Amino acid sequence: MTLQAIDNINLVSLADTLLSLTTAFILGSLIGFERQYRQRTAGLRTNVLVSVGAAIFVDMANHLDGHEGAVHVVAYVVSGIGFLGAGVIMREEGNVRGLNTAATLWGSAAVGACAGADLLLEAVLGALFVLASNTLLRPVVNRINREPIDTLAVEVTNTVYVIAPKTRQKEALRLLEASLEAADHTARDLLVHAFGDDAVEIEAVLMATAVDGEELDRLTARLAEHPCVTQAFWSPSTTE
Repeated sequence: MTLQAIDNINLVSLADTLLSLTTAFILGSLIGFERQYRQRTAGLRTNVLVSVGAAIFVDMANHLDGHEGAVHVVAYVVSGIGFLGAGVIMREEGNVRGLNTAATLWGSAAVGACAGADLLLEAVLGALFVLASNTLLRPVVNRINREPIDTLAVEVTNTVYVIAPKTRQKEALRLLEASLEAADHTARDLLVHAFGDDAVEIEAVLMATAVDGEELDRLTARLAEHPCVTQAFWSPSTTE
């Protein structure tokens, strides 16, 4: 009597898996390169990891044809890893962090599911592709990120932040709107959030056009001098 994992070794099937993962890697790289070039949050490695992870899951489901119970368990793993991945994604000062970690968890779950389904060689192959996504693509990402952020191909969102006491929220909001209008800046969104117990943070998301950083520095400095404003600053962001 042989082990199920040994019985499942099939070199023809493994070649099919290699073709699937290679295709996912290449096409995910093409999609991710465009996003990385525009310096978006979900860039090259994130797109490749998600593409490869999805390919591993679907390829594994094809191998488990006829094992309905195992396929259902894999479906639970797919949905459950989504919650786990969401837990490592953080938003800090307008920037989203942790997407690569979340995508790596997705790929790791796919590899683990393959191992649990006794598809050992497919699991090894999947792990190699996940590692390649996180290591071999890193120099490419670093090279793209060295491109100047003010290039026309980069989609940058500039946000002006004003922190003010709750009792002077309306006054600070009117001041911010008037200051942006005087500087000929159009706000795409105006958002107000609680900032502690007795203050609010007002975010003015500007239209994605060319912005002079020194001009915004002067604008926020003038805002900060007003009595109804506790703090004012601005930040460029490449998040979606």
